[in-house]
Amino acid sequence: MTSEALLQRLRSLTEIAMPLPGAGDTPGRHRQLMEIGREDLSLARLAEAHWDAISILAEAGRKPEPGAIYGVWASEKPGQELSLIPRSGRYSLVGTKMFCSGAGLVDRALVTVSKPERFLVDVDLRREVEGFEFNTSGWKSNAFQQTGTATATFKEISILPDEVVGKDGWYLSRPGFWHGACGPAACWAGGAAGLVDYAMQQSRDDPHTLAHLGAMNASIWGLRSYLDLAGREIDAKPCDVGEAHSRALIVRHLVEQACTEVLRRLPRAYGPHPLAFDEEISRRYQELDLYLRQSHAERDLESLGRELKSQQIRSNEHVSSPVF
Repeated sequence: MTSEALLQRLRSLTEIAMPLPGAGDTPGRHRQLMEIGREDLSLARLAEAHWDAISILAEAGRKPEPGAIYGVWASEKPGQELSLIPRSGRYSLVGTKMFCSGAGLVDRALVTVSKPERFLVDVDLRREVEGFEFNTSGWKSNAFQQTGTATATFKEISILPDEVVGKDGWYLSRPGFWHGACGPAACWAGGAAGLVDYAMQQSRDDPHTLAHLGAMNASIWGLRSYLDLAGREIDAKPCDVGEAHSRALIVRHLVEQACTEVLRRLPRAYGPHPLAFDEEISRRYQELDLYLRQSHAERDLESLGRELKSQQIRSNEHVSSPVF
């Protein structure tokens, strides 16, 4: 898909009314994201970020600008942080941020700022072209080349007070942060489903290939089940931050494992041909493998273990001693 075709398809998708997390149809939200990932992972990566931004604004009691495509630029690396500097009743946004997907494609971005406090700002990327620059030269992989993933440098770009979304620390402390973390997992699941669609169309039917095919289809069934259950639980307790945190980490781990199983089995079943000679499947395979690295693997599992132990301790503290 060319960049122009990708942008055109993205604009058509953003006209869809996507259910908000915790609003009663989160399973439907996950299913839609999974289907977009099944169609194209580059498209899913941009569309998921747009709908995440819409849900963030809704949680803050704000409305998005009509017709605008949004991104969420929240990656942070020590030494490449953004600062929000007060300037006579407004602010200046200064600094550098990596992994800004949709640079040159999206109209607005919700951008995290680290200094002097942790803020989220809504930046109109069409307003001050001279105020920032995008550098895509660091992106060496063929995967996700069409998504415009760049390092963004902001040069004293003017930010109005009403473009600051939420209070200090609000972005990370809200329950919607963890509900939203399930969105990329739904896209990963769609990427795996697309690979299994390819496998189902192949004619090879020896016993080993069929065994891999059965296992891969079982993984897709599991992926749908994980995302549906997570969606129902989010709708049942949309404001419980602790449960949202542990649930998101569980879902992302299970989805990563199932997708990795598909990545492992596909070339074992069909050999090098799809990865070496089928451009579309090779791109999808590489993009899924790279996209899964948004999972923090063992770091997330350690965080999950700590959260679950903390929940157990808090639960025990609320158990009253028996009265005799």
